[in-house]
Amino acid sequence: MAAPNRAFALPVFRSLAGYRTSFIGADLIAGLTLAAIVIPEQMATARLGGLPPQAGFFAFIAAAAVFLVFGANRFMSVGADSTIAPIFAGGLMLLAAGGSGAYLADAAALALLVGVFVLAAGIARMGWIADLLSTPVTTGFLAGIAVHIVASQAPAAMGVPAVGGSLPDQIAGLVIAAPRASLAALAIAGGVAALTTVAHLISPRIPGPLIGMVLATLAAQALGLEAHGVAVLGRIPAGLPPLGAPTLTPEQILALAPLALLIALVVMVQTGATSRAFPSDPHEPPDINGDYVGLGVANIAAGMFGGFPVDASPPRTGVVAESGGRSQIAGLVAVAVVVLLLLFGAGLLTNVPRAALSGVLLFVAARIVRVGEMRRVLATSPTEFLLIVATTGAIVILPIQSGAAVGIGLSLLYGMWSSVQPRSYELHRVPGSTVWWPTTPTHKGETLEGVSVIGFQAPLTFINADTFRRVMFDHLDHAAAPLKLLVLEATGIIGIDYTAAQAFKAVVEHCRAAGATFAVARLEAVDAHHALRRLGLRDLIGDDHIFPSVEEAVRALAPDARAVPQT
Repeated sequence: MAAPNRAFALPVFRSLAGYRTSFIGADLIAGLTLAAIVIPEQMATARLGGLPPQAGFFAFIAAAAVFLVFGANRFMSVGADSTIAPIFAGGLMLLAAGGSGAYLADAAALALLVGVFVLAAGIARMGWIADLLSTPVTTGFLAGIAVHIVASQAPAAMGVPAVGGSLPDQIAGLVIAAPRASLAALAIAGGVAALTTVAHLISPRIPGPLIGMVLATLAAQALGLEAHGVAVLGRIPAGLPPLGAPTLTPEQILALAPLALLIALVVMVQTGATSRAFPSDPHEPPDINGDYVGLGVANIAAGMFGGFPVDASPPRTGVVAESGGRSQIAGLVAVAVVVLLLLFGAGLLTNVPRAALSGVLLFVAARIVRVGEMRRVLATSPTEFLLIVATTGAIVILPIQSGAAVGIGLSLLYGMWSSVQPRSYELHRVPGSTVWWPTTPTHKGETLEGVSVIGFQAPLTFINADTFRRVMFDHLDHAAAPLKLLVLEATGIIGIDYTAAQAFKAVVEHCRAAGATFAVARLEAVDAHHALRRLGLRDLIGDDHIFPSVEEAVRALAPDARAVPQT
């Protein structure tokens, strides 16, 4: 479960609460480090999303500046992100040709809708959405995204024309084009990826992507590699875009809303994970709802500034924290550097090889594949490893937005299945004590003649009501000897809904029909106590049949029961 979130301390500038002038030096260094990483990464991610490189700068400028005002986390870096870029690119390609005016307009409109969804979730205090994706599903999701990144960047890395269509079609096209690959382009992409990897292994604060991009640009110019299949970015317009909301028609909203909702869910899950990994205060729970508000407004701002949907970035957030950053001022410093680059240094980007940006994204793709996590899941929970395989397969085989939806659905279905099939357990008394404990290989305990104590590890809801009824009926109907007392050990029952209450009533009535007494022990959850009274179960059971411990229930309702050692 997500940790409870604090109420908003301030309507704006929550990330700057308690800021001191002595923090400025640390934020300046962290901001410059962040800018060195942001410049190549935002251009590369924009191209991954089917947009011109400068659109990544626009998205970062708007998102980071606005998050400083409305966000809560001190360290979180927001902007273009490679996790969601392939998803919205796959969806938008179905509506307009990549790079066209309509595509750019749809991307900006999509950012607005994503922002509305995420902002609404923050205002409604829906931080629990961060828990929608289980770790195995998230691991499979990222592995599938990595395959898409590699397939989309391989043409630039190989110096061959891009192939459209589904991912299998793209892979087949790359295989056919492999003999025509440019060795120079491959060398640049591989060199940038390798340099970035080494720099990251030494220290995440080393701007490996920027160093690689600069070296690749110098090499391409010095060796005339453009004539050997190494394409360059070309002229990037200087200046900033005008601020204004894109036009949204009802038809456009209907077409984009499902994709926007899907991206918003991914954004909220990743934002929650980033908030927890890099909390503003390690002694306080993260304000996930506050970060949702910040990300929501950031997406709206990105859409109004010629950008596209943005997300929280765990790697960049880690860079800010590890570089000694103290607040969102570090992000503002990075914004200032990017603005200066666009205004006065856009010409420096003209000869950047596209293969260099592909190398940056190939590094990103390799990094997001969690091989270690896969091994741990396989070793400890083979069933959940199948979720990794299924989610990865769905992302790779289906259109990416459909595959992402399948991944979210698998996570929810697995969670529902786990709730439908909760573990029940029989408790036995520890000899010579008043403690009742579940039977384990090291604890056999003792039973009492005619007494059965059953625990249930889940809230009672419509999802598992039938399982609860069936488990309790089985214990009554298949006991070795007729039962005189059935005790429900209710420590794990934290809530009861209407459907489950009907099953509860059926259990009590079946128990009485069998000539046994029914009791409840250790019902500790306040909500469950309220439900017991509200749904009429307390009157049905009787106050004198609800006990704080199993031992008290047994002594009161079966005082003459004889102990029988467990064999």
